[in-house]
Amino acid sequence: MIAFFTVGVLIALSSCFLTGVTLRYLRRKSLLDHPNERSSHTVPVPRGGGLPVIAMTMAAWFISLNLNSQIDALSWQATGPIMAACTLLALISWLDDLKPLSPLLRFFIHGLAVAIGISTFPNDALLFSGALPNWADSLVIFFAWLWFINLFNFMDGIDGIASVETLGICLGVFLLSTLYEISLPTQWQTLALAAAVLGFLWWNLPPARIFLGDVGSVPIGFLLGWFLMNLAFAGYWASALILSSYYLFDATYTLVKRGLKGQKVWQAHREHFYQKAVRCGKTHGAVSRSVGLANLILIA
Repeated sequence: MIAFFTVGVLIALSSCFLTGVTLRYLRRKSLLDHPNERSSHTVPVPRGGGLPVIAMTMAAWFISLNLNSQIDALSWQATGPIMAACTLLALISWLDDLKPLSPLLRFFIHGLAVAIGISTFPNDALLFSGALPNWADSLVIFFAWLWFINLFNFMDGIDGIASVETLGICLGVFLLSTLYEISLPTQWQTLALAAAVLGFLWWNLPPARIFLGDVGSVPIGFLLGWFLMNLAFAGYWASALILSSYYLFDATYTLVKRGLKGQKVWQAHREHFYQKAVRCGKTHGAVSRSVGLANLILIA
């Protein structure tokens, strides 16, 4: 546990330092997120803070897989494709941050990444324990994971909220797998991601000096989806739903409501519950702290 803590501190400090370096670069290149109809901020803020978060997370995973003698080839087979898919998502999302890409291209790459992720699961890994045909079970997993990636991106709209949600899910997965001795390939990976996000959070606290951007929120949503899927396959599917339920409910309810009204669900808007709270006068910090408290209750 001491070793976990020490490595986590090193990852967090490195992520914090590299985020500062990235911030200076983004300012110099004027890569800014300008306020629009979806925004809850009023001044341009650099986006792209997810670059060091994903870089540090992938570096930590790679080093651990190569240095830890207790990690076997099967772990590489499970984690290697996930790292490749995450890197692909980060690359295409970074290009999208620089210049908006076709939604169809983005959707295709997201789907490809999810398909790669699903290929790492054992053949007998069924979400519904055989209640559905194998192909239908895989199809549900595909669209659920794809939806989670996009809803995580939708919900990254105010200072600190995505970082708080990431920390909450990572903490929940780690505690469950530790307390109940669930055999997961994701226990130490959750700590690496949480530590990298914690370092970024220093710069993302209200008033935020930098945002994750798609390069951060899309790959993080993918990795969290992987953690939750592994938890579900271990028999704790209810826990996977509970841990992610704030983001799941807010995004799903809001977009379904917009769809029923005939509004274009893919267009920018400010109708999520966290956005309404800000519009009603709550500060970004107060809303993000409320989400953090909700996550602690959900973990319990």
